[in-house]
Order: sequence, then structure tokens, then C-alpha cells
Amino acid sequence: MLQPLNWRLIPFFYSRSKGRCFHSSVPEFDTKKRRFVKVVEVGPRDGLQNESMLVPYFDKITFIKMLAAAGCPMIEATSFVSPKWIPALADAAVVMEGVRHLNASSLSLSCLTPNLVGLQRALEAGATEVAIISSASETFSLKNTNCSIDKSLTRCREVAAAADKIPVRGYVSCVWGCPYEGSVSLDKVTSVAEKLLEMGCYQISLGDTIGVGTPHEVVTVIRTLQRALGNDKLAVHFHDTYGQGVANTYAAVNEGIETVDASVGGLGGCPYAVGASGNVATEDVVYMLEGMGIETGIDMDLLVAADIYIHRVLGRHTRSKVAEALSQKQASVAQH
Repeated sequence: MLQPLNWRLIPFFYSRSKGRCFHSSVPEFDTKKRRFVKVVEVGPRDGLQNESMLVPYFDKITFIKMLAAAGCPMIEATSFVSPKWIPALADAAVVMEGVRHLNASSLSLSCLTPNLVGLQRALEAGATEVAIISSASETFSLKNTNCSIDKSLTRCREVAAAADKIPVRGYVSCVWGCPYEGSVSLDKVTSVAEKLLEMGCYQISLGDTIGVGTPHEVVTVIRTLQRALGNDKLAVHFHDTYGQGVANTYAAVNEGIETVDASVGGLGGCPYAVGASGNVATEDVVYMLEGMGIETGIDMDLLVAADIYIHRVLGRHTRSKVAEALSQKQASVAQH
């Protein structure tokens, strides 16, 4: 049985009462204006979709329940995509059946629905929120969805219209770079994001699909999209391929972004983006945000427990620096 971490035995490197211990040149945050940042947990879908091991549905259900118990306000549970393309998510309906009761005012379970067939399956399984996705890269769109950007947006429009009163969240992939085309036009990113909003998406999550972005580039994109779309419509989704995930999240939050995607333990990758590693780890993001005096509503003890559980299932170690450090600290204390 997993034992909760004893936080009294873990040294903290910041103190809210005494202020932050970072270098004085780092800008201070007005916590009265931004006391909360919503962390969207994408581990069960974006995290597990690229696994060579087919995780049993009952382990996925337990994993999602543990994330819900940790206080994650939104969990992307699965994707209703053709099993031919992503076999790891062939059990989407069974997984949703096992967790649909978790939907509540304090928790939203979302499903990625790339087309009308996927949407219908998601609704039948009890989904109360769905997500649609398009790319800012033409080549990546062809590789990822087997169609052009325009065709992809047409599919998205059909899903958004058929979703009726179900909230729809939009994703734009390859915002900071494409594995096939390299740099991506900011005008194209803006255009795709605008079209998704026009369809009725309540929010657009900007994805660094291959993890090549840096904080300076993040600021440039965020400021451009804020002017075009408004800050409240934006979220960010960073991968950690080059170790920039936490720094990029910091940059985005510093620019006013109030919703960030993350994956427990740094799970993830993209089956259509060669070399792309996992998402930025949820534990690392939560630790950083709380160190900045920003609330997330997530219990770190329970979050790390969910990380330990799913990585035991996968048979490997977590990518989260925070989870690794806290687990080692607890193990050291237990030995003494």
C-alpha cells in the first residue's frame, strides 16, 4: 500500500511568509490578482497514448481516480480515436464507463474527439466535455490527422456544432515548431486559433508538440495571441523534450496565462512527432506554482502517489524531478 509523503520531513526552499528566495531580478507576482492557476492533467490521454505497453483499462481507471482524489480540477481521460491509429486508447469507452461518476462541479473529465464518430462514442460513454485539435503545420496535420489543416478544421467545426451544449476545448499543435517543417508561422497559429474560437471553443490550448520552445519564444507567442484573442481564452501545453517545460510554463504564467496543461510524472510523447518526449511533469509545475504563491488546489502527496502507481504499472521511473526528490527523501527518512 502506498504511504503518503510526510511533508514535515521535506525541506521547503521557499517561504510564503518571508517572500520568495529567488534572485531579486525575478519579477514578483501579485497574488491578489492571480491566486489560482488551473492545471489540466493530460496524463491518462496524452500521457499514455504513446506507450508501447497496453495499460490495462482497470489500471487506467484507478489512475484517473487517484488523480481526481489529488484534487486535479480537470482530467483529460482518454481519446475516442480509431484503435487502428492509436491502439493504446482502444479501451476509451470502458475507461469512461469506469470514471464517469467522477464528473462533478469540482472536476471535469474531458475526452479528445477528432471527428463526429469519436464525438458520438464519447457522448454515449458519458463525456461532459470534449476537445478538438488542429495543427499550425500543414505537414504535421497530414501526418497526424491524415488531412490538410483546412480539412482538419472542417472536421473540428462539425464536432463543435454537434456537441451542442457540451463544452468544447480546442488544441493547436506545433505552435513553437514542427518536426517536419521546423519553425511555424505565428500568423498561421493565430489563424487556426481564431477559427477554433469562432467554432465555439471556450479555450485554446497552445501546444509545443515537440518541446522546442524557449521562454523568450513563449512570451512572443503569448503576447501576440493575447492581443488577438484575449488572455482568458488561452492555455498552454508544453512538452519537455529539451528540458524547457517548467521554464516555459513559468514564462506563460508570468504573462498572465491562468490554465496550464501537464502530465503526472512527465508521461507522454506524440506518435507522429519523432523525438518528442513527455509533457512537462505535473508535480514540477505544481511545486513551481506553489513556490510562487499561486494556488492550484492539488494535493502533492496524492499526486505523487498517482505517479508512483502508474509508473509501477509501466515498469519504469518517473520523469518528474519533484516526485523523484520527494520519494527519495521519504525513503531516506524511512530507513532511519
